[in-house]
Amino acid sequence: MAKLAVGVVGVGYLGHFHALIHARHPGVELVGVVDTNVQTARKVAEETGCAVFENIGALLERVEAVSIVVPTTVHLEVARPFLQAGRHVLLEKPIASTVGQGGEIVRLAREAGVVLQIGHLERFNAGVMALAERIESPRFIEAHRMSPFVARATDVDVISDLMIHDIDIVLSLIDSEIRHISAVGAAVLTDHLDIANARLEFANGAVANVIASRVSRERMRRIRVFEHHRYQSLDFIEQSLDVVYPQQKDGAEWPEIVTGRVAIEPVKPLDAEIDAFVQSIRTGESPLVGGETGLRALDVALQVKEKIEASSVP
Repeated sequence: MAKLAVGVVGVGYLGHFHALIHARHPGVELVGVVDTNVQTARKVAEETGCAVFENIGALLERVEAVSIVVPTTVHLEVARPFLQAGRHVLLEKPIASTVGQGGEIVRLAREAGVVLQIGHLERFNAGVMALAERIESPRFIEAHRMSPFVARATDVDVISDLMIHDIDIVLSLIDSEIRHISAVGAAVLTDHLDIANARLEFANGAVANVIASRVSRERMRRIRVFEHHRYQSLDFIEQSLDVVYPQQKDGAEWPEIVTGRVAIEPVKPLDAEIDAFVQSIRTGESPLVGGETGLRALDVALQVKEKIEASSVP
């Protein structure tokens, strides 16, 4: 089987990793890269053994698929020509800056009949995949995504940068529509929200409490999912999943709280994400995180932001 001809648009911090993984993927030929910073593009091209293209039009003629890792504000502008030309697209999260732009990206992909995968990386975390397989009927979900401040992605708020990962995961675990959202947050170091807390209430009675911060002292990535008579606790960083449940002991008045660890083989999420993209193209199967899924996560993220902005008005 011939290798899939792939390009990468945007080879900054994250796009660099996309290029490296495509270059070493056995089913991919990394044809070339494009970046507004030509020096950066040349450095990545030398490292991966591919070509540098001056613009996306030149790259488009040479590839069957592309990773787009550019600022969210230009997602539609960059993705449109590839989709209109019938190229498969792996687009970094969030899908767009607005629901309207995201909807247009989804429409273009649907009309072209191509794979559109949105880069919600955490869905390919081995722990998240194990958790999704074991969940039956969540009643309450508590998610914490905390990071120390770094001078990257400060052009967007913490909801688009971090919280949207957990919003996407919550939506994938609770099979119900949201009926109410409440949220609070604050800008601490930047001009955008740096810490936020959202409460999502679902029509089936389930509730999710999601907290994201990029001004914390320590890095934390955890989610706990509570069901009847048990809860599961996932550490995203360690890719470890614990199940906590009551166990009745002979003669005891109350059950003992017992913790068991689920055996998980850790994976590199970005490698798994890119491999899934390639496999979707090869098999024609829908991607795990398609355009509609990315659009729903964006819609909820923007509603969270709106609630915070409304609550902040004097």
